[in-house]
Amino acid sequence: MNKLYIGNVSAEASEEDLESVFKQWKIPHSGSFLVKTGYAFVDCPDEKAAMMAIDVLSGKVELHGKVLEVEHSVPKRQRSCKLQIRNIPPHMQWEVSANGLTPSRVGHNQAAQLGSHLVASGVTLPLDINGASMEKLNGSMMENFALKVSYIPDETATPEGGPAGGRRGFNARGPPRSGSPGLGARPKVQSDIPLRVLVPTQFVGAIIGKEGATIRNITKQTHSKIDIHRKENAGAAEKPITIHSTPEGCSNACRTIMDIMQKEAVDTKFTEEIPLKILAHNNFVGRLIGKEGRNLKKIEQDTGTKITISPLQDLTLYNPERTITIKGSIDACSRAEEEVMKKIRESYESDMAAMSLQSNLIPGLNLNALGLFPSGAPGMGSSMANVPPPGAHGGCSYGGQPESETVHLFIPALAVGAIIGKQGQHIKQLSHFAGASIKIAPAEGMDAKHRMVIIVGPPEAQFKAQCRIFGKLKEENFFGPKEEVKLEAHIKVPSFAAGRVIGKGGKTVNELQNLTCAEVVVPRDQTPDENDQVIVKISGHFFACQLAQRKIQEILAQVRRQQQQQQQQQPKPPSGAQPPMQRRK
Repeated sequence: MNKLYIGNVSAEASEEDLESVFKQWKIPHSGSFLVKTGYAFVDCPDEKAAMMAIDVLSGKVELHGKVLEVEHSVPKRQRSCKLQIRNIPPHMQWEVSANGLTPSRVGHNQAAQLGSHLVASGVTLPLDINGASMEKLNGSMMENFALKVSYIPDETATPEGGPAGGRRGFNARGPPRSGSPGLGARPKVQSDIPLRVLVPTQFVGAIIGKEGATIRNITKQTHSKIDIHRKENAGAAEKPITIHSTPEGCSNACRTIMDIMQKEAVDTKFTEEIPLKILAHNNFVGRLIGKEGRNLKKIEQDTGTKITISPLQDLTLYNPERTITIKGSIDACSRAEEEVMKKIRESYESDMAAMSLQSNLIPGLNLNALGLFPSGAPGMGSSMANVPPPGAHGGCSYGGQPESETVHLFIPALAVGAIIGKQGQHIKQLSHFAGASIKIAPAEGMDAKHRMVIIVGPPEAQFKAQCRIFGKLKEENFFGPKEEVKLEAHIKVPSFAAGRVIGKGGKTVNELQNLTCAEVVVPRDQTPDENDQVIVKISGHFFACQLAQRKIQEILAQVRRQQQQQQQQQPKPPSGAQPPMQRRK
């Protein structure tokens, strides 16, 4: 059964709006949308399309200001037998019991596991516990994975009262809609953004407790994983704590930690105010603040707190986090934490969605390993520290590592000072961080509007260096607040391979532009340089440039492989034979 229910639909939404959403996310559907007040129905051609719609849209896509809920449309009587449980730990098998899920360590488990999907196909749950089990299991944590639980249609059951009755039965659903995959279920915690807080060092012992008893209780009660980074910044007055869980779990753990610090302060007669300090990646802080500070002011007004954010000057390439200090009562700080993290998560999910869509198109580049965004590493701050140094995997090393590439990136001439930094410190740090050689070429004239940055390094180094340069230009206001940073990059290709980049009748270069949203130009009538190479020009925003560069490098790799195969297929001269004499020119 592949009929979908779409809930939380705005009264302004039309059939055309929903069709546009499905078209935008390339989700196939059969037939038209049946739009009602607040909800709609649509048929999908197969189960794969239905699951794609649920995973991509539910709880993630807005339409006229309301986040859509998408799930299977299952009449009440048809959903009483089977549950589908997804996003389980991939290395484990499971069996379903009335008390929840239990790891199955023997061969008689009643569940069929397919990759990260599990269907409790041989299990019939008693009717009186179905609703409770659904609510209990959906969103529950198993080894840092948030389970996604939904009903499976029982195709043998008789629809309630025929088609019309079935629809009425659907509206009077048994378990509340909170059990839908779109609401209760979240992505596995490992790919979610953690909550990072700073606590005074003198309270760390109280938070851990005797032999770790207190911290174990917190993790158990809040279903969270908590890392206390005691060894970071030896002698520092504050220590970071990273909390991995659902948003509710993170907030509950944070509230408990604040209560423990307050009690410890009373017991030790510590009289200073203890604010809540949240660490947030700089990429998200601008959107948290909002235009003219409106978002932050609203949070302050709604929660009765005073919020300040550490200045940009405190940032370094190895510390991309800013400190959000919240002052007020524990209740007020707890409410403010929820609102602050809600904004940060929205920004994170938006960035990750864009990055995920692009990463599938970038061959041979592991975006999650780059350390540019917090992505499930032990905390956002450590994400930078986890980037391998030059000589390690991902840096400039030899023996099985990707070949080094050269990219010429053109930046505004006025931005050269910002990229170089005081006494060249910024460009040195950037070069070390990215694992690339970065140099700025001399100006081509007194009135030159652009300067060329020469970046040499493997694909991951190129990505990190260029990403930081794009970001730096935005941070330093070389582009307007609503203006996207777009730069031109040049890469050189062998002259004999230029035709492969262009394609017959320009087909390949047109496909490149459509795929990457970058402008790709191979100027005609170029004279190859001394290395028999010509220039390919790429213009666009950061991800567009990266996609185009990687796709062009993929084409060049194919050309090289074909050349090697042709050379291997050429007959070798007999042993001892003299090579043919070459004619003198």
